[in-house]
Amino acid sequence: MAINLATKYSDQIAEVFTRASFIKGKTAETFDLTGVKTLKVYTPITVEEVDYDRDGGLARYGDVTEMQDVVQELTMTQDKAFTLTIDKGNNLDQNLVKNAADMLRLQLNEKSTPAADKYAFQRFVTMAGTIAESASKPTKSDIISKIADASQALDDALVPDDNRYLYLTSEMYKLVCTSDEFAGVDVLARQSIAKGVCGEVFGMNVVRVPKSYLPDNVYFLVTHKDAVLMPYKIADAKVHEDPVGVSGALIEGRHYYDAYVLGAKCGGVYALVASGTVSAAPAISAGKITATGTGTAIRYTLDGSDPRYSDSAKDYAADTVLTAEDGCQIRAYAVETGKYPSPVAAG
Repeated sequence: MAINLATKYSDQIAEVFTRASFIKGKTAETFDLTGVKTLKVYTPITVEEVDYDRDGGLARYGDVTEMQDVVQELTMTQDKAFTLTIDKGNNLDQNLVKNAADMLRLQLNEKSTPAADKYAFQRFVTMAGTIAESASKPTKSDIISKIADASQALDDALVPDDNRYLYLTSEMYKLVCTSDEFAGVDVLARQSIAKGVCGEVFGMNVVRVPKSYLPDNVYFLVTHKDAVLMPYKIADAKVHEDPVGVSGALIEGRHYYDAYVLGAKCGGVYALVASGTVSAAPAISAGKITATGTGTAIRYTLDGSDPRYSDSAKDYAADTVLTAEDGCQIRAYAVETGKYPSPVAAG
């Protein structure tokens, strides 16, 4: 591409519109992946209470069992980089409008931050504890009811009331604002309580995001801060002035990150998607797992853990007869090509 030379003096550059990260500060910060590529998260398995047996001898409290764990493995996969040069001669011919530090900021704002946010939203939806289907696109007459369903799902999963975030596109946000159910209510007009938050609905902080950020066929996403992770191991960007081989500035950047839903807290992530975009749950009978759909893959566990997050999950080979561990069920989910994961089936 040819360099556009300046025809008159100007100290202005027409930058494209950008937005800060919509996710930064809204994810858990209790896990540290520094120094490791893979982190294993252990979730202890508690047991049900039993009636105390006054005549039970040494078994008054019930049968003694060793506490077990469910393990979720988190592996970093996104290792992105960029590099640009600003030739000293070209910059002089353009009246020195390309300050290297400013150009680095442009690169981060226009490319790096949006790419990371879009990737995280895709992961949060795909790994959501609940992926609900809507038979039709929400309207202003039912959008509040659908958001209420999400709030109820989090309540039923014992998710704390604070730090819930509702990510809406501007289209869905408009429906909320014009909904008859919220007419005359100033909840959305409350002063923002955090950067990027534009109000509350059912106690959830509303974050309005561009349509292109949420995955296709996703109407809205709800996350609890402690249920999602977006660790950055490397967020490196630098400017080299007159390095070897370059007369001018060399800009380089690297971002090593990923995004996850914690299996133990997956009830804190809820996505509403279009009907027909979620894979059908597999059927489990006589130790065999069957699924419908094109290019369907099945993952299963035999220890009762959730195969969407468990380190013990395996790929199922057709017609294999499985046997669950003592006291456990076979659990499985399916992923059809081009669709979101199915609910988990047990049998």
